Amino acid sequence: MIDKDKLRRRFSRNARQYDKYARVQKIMGDSLLERIKDDKIVPRNILEIGCGTGYVTRALLDSFPQAKITAVDIAPGMIEYVDSMVESDNVKLICGDIEDMDLNEKYDLIISNATFQWFNDFSKTLEKLVKLLNPNGVLSFSTFGEMTFTELNNCFKKVRAQLKIYEDISPGQSFFSLEELKSICSEIGEKSGLEAIITYSSQSYEYEYFDCCKDFLFSVKKIGANNSQSNRKIMDPSFIEKVMETYDRDYEIDNKVRATYHNLFIYMKYIQQNKISQNDKILL
Repeated sequence: MIDKDKLRRRFSRNARQYDKYARVQKIMGDSLLERIKDDKIVPRNILEIGCGTGYVTRALLDSFPQAKITAVDIAPGMIEYVDSMVESDNVKLICGDIEDMDLNEKYDLIISNATFQWFNDFSKTLEKLVKLLNPNGVLSFSTFGEMTFTELNNCFKKVRAQLKIYEDISPGQSFFSLEELKSICSEIGEKSGLEAIITYSSQSYEYEYFDCCKDFLFSVKKIGANNSQSNRKIMDPSFIEKVMETYDRDYEIDNKVRATYHNLFIYMKYIQQNKISQNDKILL
């Protein structure tokens, strides 16, 4: 389980320096926006989940200047930052956890960039979001896949084996695969009496390079993405030191160490089953 209070504090604390370290998240946001432009939709009412520093919010405002945008983020520091950057009567900012919120409006587009991995109950939250879509409304999101930080996970496993540590110690939460995500999205449709029309899904990999593992961990901390598990074990400093030594040795490339980001994208609609046309396909 994610400790939401811890998550809220970490993202708030790092709001003003987030963009400096969030290169991959910006790439993911650009990919989401490109897909929406390619589909040539013109949403009038948009819900953005996890607006962060407002990178996607500002792009949505530029692309759809007539649309009403509701931007939600769990961290008050992020909301304060966006409020200082965005001047538009068309943007409403809400500080809150979407998993606990009740929204009464309907939306033509629900979009979220690199946020869904923080949900404690993905299926329940997705089901709630589906009910907020207008007919033919679009749900478009990106999140991280199971190969994210594979180097760090491998080093944790290797050091645990070397030190004969049998308890489950990991650097953070686990992530879905693309197939698992699509399966959950389809199941939610069936449960809601709707057909999940996944018109686009993809995965990609981004790599970042650092002088050493310590610098990589520092960058993760600066975007608030370090371990926020509620049952997180306090690790012995010697264990972490061994992990960093292993990482620097096993993943060195041209005097740098690599970190993998596995990015997942889904663009979809939920449609009443008796209203599905021949042109609507589920692309698996």
